[in-house]
Amino acid sequence: MRPFGAPATPADRPTDAERIRSILTAAHSMTVVTDGLRSEVRHLDGSDPMGRLHLHPAEPGGESEYRPSIRLEFTDIAPTPVRDRVRARVTVLGRLLTPYSDLAEGSGADSTCMEFDRAVLETPEGRSHVGLEELDAACPDPLSPYEAGMLTHLLDDHHDLVTLLLRLVRPLPTATVLRALPVAMDRYGITLRLEERRGHRDVRLPFPSPLDDVEQAGTQIQALFSAARRSSHRNTLPA
Repeated sequence: MRPFGAPATPADRPTDAERIRSILTAAHSMTVVTDGLRSEVRHLDGSDPMGRLHLHPAEPGGESEYRPSIRLEFTDIAPTPVRDRVRARVTVLGRLLTPYSDLAEGSGADSTCMEFDRAVLETPEGRSHVGLEELDAACPDPLSPYEAGMLTHLLDDHHDLVTLLLRLVRPLPTATVLRALPVAMDRYGITLRLEERRGHRDVRLPFPSPLDDVEQAGTQIQALFSAARRSSHRNTLPA
């Protein structure tokens, strides 16, 4: 097994397309920019906004017709009170083929068509572009609708278990770490943010195997706790 806390590999973290779909699924709001006008769409119903948009590939010769540009902006915010709570930003770019009034009103109507250009994912690790075919093939993470509640419950009611998980981190945390908080959870594992006097670093603790359903989360999380209890490392960091 790969050591806990080591750099994540492609096999134990979501792809960029999966990350985008997960962010869209969990989004409660988005910013719509078209023809230079910005409007905030709030109170999304918890479904992937891509379900409200008919995304079409660019049509040959379509540039000869006037089609208003549109960009959908989403911000992924950590649900726990960590430093630098912005985990990622997603921008979906394209051109409108039909009015977006139903989308802006949050009515859930499916009459908005968009000629897709690209989706852009920005994280602390960098920026990547995802095409329509890859985005369509990706599935949202099964934990994405529940992640915020699961992380806040872990922090508020079981913070001693967060401290316990530090036994799995490699290299071992030192006294420069002031506190550790859960910052993310997906089907592949839990990410802890170690906040130091100067800056912070994130470490991923992979589950024994990726989840296929949220019902499997309890078993996989307990497996991490069991592994931590078996560790010989005794954590002395403040709770």
